Amino acid sequence: MRDPVTGFLYPDIWEKKVPDPASLALVAQGFAVLTASGAVLRRGYTTGTTAAAACKAAILSLSGDVAEVRIRLPCGLEAYIPVTARAGRASCRKFSGDYPSDATAGIEFIAEAAIAQDGLTLVPGPGIGRFVRDTPRYKKGAPAISEAPLACILSSMEEALFLTGFSGATVTLSIPEGERIAGKTLNPRVGIEGGISVLGSTGLVEPWDDHLEESVMARVACTENVVITTGRVGLRYARLLFPDREVVLAGGRISEALSAAKGKVTLCGLPALILKYIEPHILDQTGYATVEELAASPAFLPVVAPILAAYRKEQPKVRVVLVNREGKIIAESP
Repeated sequence: MRDPVTGFLYPDIWEKKVPDPASLALVAQGFAVLTASGAVLRRGYTTGTTAAAACKAAILSLSGDVAEVRIRLPCGLEAYIPVTARAGRASCRKFSGDYPSDATAGIEFIAEAAIAQDGLTLVPGPGIGRFVRDTPRYKKGAPAISEAPLACILSSMEEALFLTGFSGATVTLSIPEGERIAGKTLNPRVGIEGGISVLGSTGLVEPWDDHLEESVMARVACTENVVITTGRVGLRYARLLFPDREVVLAGGRISEALSAAKGKVTLCGLPALILKYIEPHILDQTGYATVEELAASPAFLPVVAPILAAYRKEQPKVRVVLVNREGKIIAESP
């Protein structure tokens, strides 16, 4: 059985440890993760998926009450999300699956729709963070809604408009608890204030507890010449760069993954987590607040090249390959 989200082929012995066929069906559908111990952990839905569900339901509810909506996730799966929607106002609470540390678990998204003469307009309201300075990807004042979830929200709204037959609609999206919850996230550190971010490159939240960490490390340990990556963007490009090798998503558990690996390892992905792992004080004296901002500047290679060279001498079996969000290699160890 192969994970439809990550492409990982689960070992038969893992499947045999699961007594419940319904749980295995969730794994096969991509809405749960199978672990080496046989435990099945449910994936949750991202803030982007939750926002898309609320916005779609708000438009649909202009024609009648809505209790559930179908959302095509950025990863290609179709999910049915429970909502409460009536007369143009929809509420959807974020389901985080078996990820106990999710700061946004259960948070409510509110969408309010009104019929317009033509076209669709999304209005980011209170509780959605905004950038307080220009960054490589966003201008000051822009709402903190990343590209993949924005596309999912807009396509979901377009589908709702088609189903209702209206010529246009304006939807205001708000997160009542967003500003309070934002203090528990990294938003203030990356220049986002006033609320949380609407994120999610796949539309799904990965569960992570001791069971899943054991399974990730088991995958690393049993793979020759493994490629370790830290996130979804890195996972996609690492597969393109190293198509004949097993790529394992380890998140922020870089140290544990490298310890579990046998033989040569490639550490590939976006620069932030990897460089912060190799050199925690990399931003000191650079004048930049984030690694992403440093990576977009002319100072990047002069700062990073000696760090990667020193790390290669310290860890000769580990090759580091850093990519940007377009998949271009921007630095690698010698």
